[in-house]
Amino acid sequence: MEPLETERRVIDAAEALARSLGDNDNHTVAAAVMDVDGRIHQAVNVYHFNGGPCAELVALGVAAAAGAKQLLTIAAAGDRGRGLIPPCGRCRQVLLDHHPDILIAVPSESGPVVRPVLKLLPDTYFYPDARGRRIFRFNKRYHDAVLSGEKTTTIRWDEPVTAGPATFVFEDHPESAHVEGEIISVEQTRLQDLDAEHVRGLKSHYPLMPEDAVLSRVSFRVQAAR
Repeated sequence: MEPLETERRVIDAAEALARSLGDNDNHTVAAAVMDVDGRIHQAVNVYHFNGGPCAELVALGVAAAAGAKQLLTIAAAGDRGRGLIPPCGRCRQVLLDHHPDILIAVPSESGPVVRPVLKLLPDTYFYPDARGRRIFRFNKRYHDAVLSGEKTTTIRWDEPVTAGPATFVFEDHPESAHVEGEIISVEQTRLQDLDAEHVRGLKSHYPLMPEDAVLSRVSFRVQAAR
């Protein structure tokens, strides 16, 4: 996915911090992470031969120390002009267990893209005691309709959704709006069973979606704003 404006802010913050690191071999990678309130937390790695923490893991600790409970997007960048770099396997597993819906910025041939952490760990192990609260994203244009109860269903493709409590986040909202909610049910439907207007909208949002796509019809409700 192409980064949204808020996600580019995270990437820019990581790259700017990386450029400031100089030639200290103990600190060679910078990371930045955004929480649901729109705050960006930054950190650097601490290299040590016994396995010093990566910048991404230090950033999780910095965010937690600042009171952040849910994180939306993370990016890491290397020193000495290396630019955006993907997380190592250990960081991917920690991110998945603690923040199962976080988006990770990674480099591609066409520039930075963001991917759900689960896409970076197919067939992964799930830590059974992990208690990361789920995040469910909406386009910011649906903010009023979701909060008023006018919109209570949505259709998603290739997005893992499970019933239960979740924080509803409105992407790129100028006030970083989010509310507590609940996914009531997730039912399967098919693209070919939808009307033409729905199909056009979904194809615009999911350009890689095949004609025989199986979709998730998600029912939800808002619990309380915060």
